[in-house]
Amino acid sequence: MSTAIPPLAPPFDELTARAKVQAAEDAWNSRDPQRVAAAYTPDCRWRNRSEFVTGREEIVAFLTRKWQREQDYALRKSLWSFTADRIAVRFQYEWRDESGQWWRSYGNENWEFAPDGLMSSREASINDVPISGTDRRITGPRAADEHDLPIPLQ
Repeated sequence: MSTAIPPLAPPFDELTARAKVQAAEDAWNSRDPQRVAAAYTPDCRWRNRSEFVTGREEIVAFLTRKWQREQDYALRKSLWSFTADRIAVRFQYEWRDESGQWWRSYGNENWEFAPDGLMSSREASINDVPISGTDRRITGPRAADEHDLPIPLQ
């Protein structure tokens, strides 16, 4: 019996939805705007907080600005729910601003996918909470044995 992960395209089942979430987490933790943007359709529509973005070029520009501002960014995503062509995730990431203040950002995303598995729509709602450096718990990409571990609420 094969345990290989099928292609990460709709229709999703729990295995492919979880793999899609982990692939997104890995890409975002690379902090490489081109790598992240490659997972989206050329005309993908985003809402990130109060900013609206359309297309890969705008995604790259948005992420470039984001990671200049959000230094030492490290992210965790967790599957919340899925249907055949949609996935909902909750996430947390930590970062520091130019003054050295650490933040933990809590959020939810709704994703919609094209038949080829590229994301065609992303909506993100995010809240930022100041934390001390000693309260950090997300310090880099997850080790393989930490995939699928739950994210604490607080």
